[in-house]
Amino acid sequence: MTRIGVVLRPEVPPEAIVEAARAADHAGVDEVWLWEDCFFSGGLSTAALVLASTDRVNVGIGVLPTPMRNVASTAMEIATIARVHPRRLRVGLGHGVQSWMGQIGARVKSPLTLLSEQMEALTSLLAGEMVTVQGRYVSLDQVKLNWPPAQSPPLLVGATGPKTLALSGRTGVGTILTSETSPDQVRTAIDHIDGGPGHDVVVYVSCRSDSEADPSNVQRWIDAGATTVVLEPSPDSSDLSGLFAHAASLTAHFSSH
Repeated sequence: MTRIGVVLRPEVPPEAIVEAARAADHAGVDEVWLWEDCFFSGGLSTAALVLASTDRVNVGIGVLPTPMRNVASTAMEIATIARVHPRRLRVGLGHGVQSWMGQIGARVKSPLTLLSEQMEALTSLLAGEMVTVQGRYVSLDQVKLNWPPAQSPPLLVGATGPKTLALSGRTGVGTILTSETSPDQVRTAIDHIDGGPGHDVVVYVSCRSDSEADPSNVQRWIDAGATTVVLEPSPDSSDLSGLFAHAASLTAHFSSH
């Protein structure tokens, strides 16, 4: 079944996140998605706020910039949230915007290598394994979480280029594509991903008008291979109630087909 979500953009201030998330939950939205831009709200702390303030809505993070964090601290934060709110979280990781990474002194020569090493180590840590690795960027010496989640949340990769798309197929259970991705580009991306059966393809779809949230328009991305469609409002949207209603309606529509 196709999943439908809605983005709470980084421009939503932290003090308004809870109210927006509760409204989405009340409206019947299946998933609320967040992403971490510099220098807005923290992705993991915002996800924890949303989950603690709602009863049923799921949360996707798409994405966390891997250069900003040590993989051990990322694992600890994700595990904490997943233990308290099991089966309600999906986490995407990405390269980060390189100019921002340069601003904070975290830019690396090979973002692809860093992402690959972090994904492999994070997957093992969340599975409760003892991890020792000496990579180009990730170094762990007998690291094991004391509180791993009973079930690791799905880890996805935010990707655009062919090499990162291929990496997402090898290391993640899903791939996150931006709202700049057309249906034809979704098909091309899936060819590069080669993730096999069950690989989730999350596509953000810009919804600046009611017509863009129409089932016939959303169907274009589903026909192209998207398994999750996330409705993305414009940056200056202040009233998201209409978009929440559209998302709930689309969930009902596609679950009945």
